[in-house]
Amino acid sequence: MTINGAVSPALKPLEQAFAESFSQHGDTGASLAVYHRGELVADLWGGYRDKANSLPWQADTCSNIFSAGKALVAVLALQLVDEGLLDLDEAVKHYWPEFANAEATVRQVLCHRSGYSAFKEKMADDIIYDWDAVTAAVARSEPWWQPGTEQGYSPMIFGWLLGELVRRAAGADKLNDLLQAKIAGPLGMCAWFGVPDSELDLLADVKGLKPEFLPPINTSMMDIFKREPGGVTQMGFTNPMSIMVGTNSQPWRQAQIPGGNGSSNARSMASFYNALLEPDNLLSAAVQPLLWQRQSHSDCDRVLQTPLAFSLGFMLSDERPECRLGRGVRGFGHPGAGGCLGFADPDHDIAFAYTSRDMGQSILLDPRAIRLIDCLYGLID
Repeated sequence: MTINGAVSPALKPLEQAFAESFSQHGDTGASLAVYHRGELVADLWGGYRDKANSLPWQADTCSNIFSAGKALVAVLALQLVDEGLLDLDEAVKHYWPEFANAEATVRQVLCHRSGYSAFKEKMADDIIYDWDAVTAAVARSEPWWQPGTEQGYSPMIFGWLLGELVRRAAGADKLNDLLQAKIAGPLGMCAWFGVPDSELDLLADVKGLKPEFLPPINTSMMDIFKREPGGVTQMGFTNPMSIMVGTNSQPWRQAQIPGGNGSSNARSMASFYNALLEPDNLLSAAVQPLLWQRQSHSDCDRVLQTPLAFSLGFMLSDERPECRLGRGVRGFGHPGAGGCLGFADPDHDIAFAYTSRDMGQSILLDPRAIRLIDCLYGLID
């Protein structure tokens, strides 16, 4: 497999580790990027972007980054906090009068304590492609528990709920317009919630990682679904079922589904996290610490059923390999379904991103990303 791009001389072993992701760990199309002390020290890509493995992955190829895109929505919200347009402890209903629940606050939404982790009623498959219809459904839905009392990761509703809050507070027509104006445009990123016609050819098709490359002992979403059929976890990830099966379709790619259909690549996401390490870039020095300050923790998150901590919109690092976002105590970031990942480590001035079209089944960090992180830190320590 030919690996394209460049790395600094000190990180050549990282390039080899990335090559081994293809030769030994099942990747068929992927990208990797790292900033260290504000410098892009690794920008790599390889493989193919189509199901037939005939179209080479290129420098600007993007893929679905799934929940890793939640970080973009969270920063849009924090920018509005910076501007005085959103109050973290104000009720959602204050900004969104049609929202039925009067207790849930902006802060609770951002740190997954709002109780809005899934729709309780069965949703039509095509509702996810209609912003007005799906946000109206969110507004009239009920939380699974009293807001503020428990932590439960919100796989999909998070994006629509927070995205509509952001859109209303900013007075914007579309959430993607804000993403382009406030983050993607200023940073020169390829990143969208709803890919325009002109950019559709950049996208890679996603597919499942071949079974022989999955870990022999794997705790996956399917295990939770079997234990609790119809529970909040299964409903969060499969209601409607189009969440699970629509990801290569044009309607999915061009809709605004900010909890799960962000499209980007490693270079762009690494530049985003690098910008978050710089005070007064995307966020003021006063608001920046909210990225890594713990707002919620659970020894068993109600949805993911694993120990997990959140800041405002970001998962926080701990010592477990599957949740270790760098080696610093302030690491923050977000994985996405299948294995993609972006994070920042303020203590080591590292911004890291990895994307792949080959979807594994890990709940948090994928073993392929863990290998690359461990290699990187072995080279910079």
